[in-house]
Amino acid sequence: MNKALTPTELKRLHREWRRKTDLRLALILDGVQKPYNVGGLFRSAAAYKTEKIWLVPPSPAPTERSVAKSALGCDRLLEWEQIESGPLAVAAAKEAGYRVIAIELSQGALPMFDIDLGASVCLVLGHEERGVHRDTLAQCDGVAYLPQLGKVGSLNVSQAGTLALYETARQQWSPRPATD
Repeated sequence: MNKALTPTELKRLHREWRRKTDLRLALILDGVQKPYNVGGLFRSAAAYKTEKIWLVPPSPAPTERSVAKSALGCDRLLEWEQIESGPLAVAAAKEAGYRVIAIELSQGALPMFDIDLGASVCLVLGHEERGVHRDTLAQCDGVAYLPQLGKVGSLNVSQAGTLALYETARQQWSPRPATD
């Protein structure tokens, strides 16, 4: 019969997966406005070993009470910075050595699993209703979307971000076959 892992067993399991993952990961929150979404993304980012988050206005900082409530202290586990604009955030991410991929439902976007994200990627997530700002999108190295099967047209930005973080890590765990 299956039973839940003990805290020690859970720590060992997570340590094993960290050892299997050689990934540099960052996020740009390009105008993600709802505090619970920002807090949720901080929590997911910490779970997937994100190094840095750039916050573009009006994205609230994790020091704000409403964000901190859903971040549950995860802002202490990664570096974050407020930055003036999306294009400046993309430039900072590229300067830091990241390939920048927007997660957006837009013309020319590819299914996320069809993009080789590489070992150093910064994902850009946009405003809950308007998405990634067009000036930010124009500076990105690529655009991906998360295919959906149901009748709902889009996901909450925190949910989409969590899935995108997972897919980025999954690509590290399941290398693509070599092509000739």
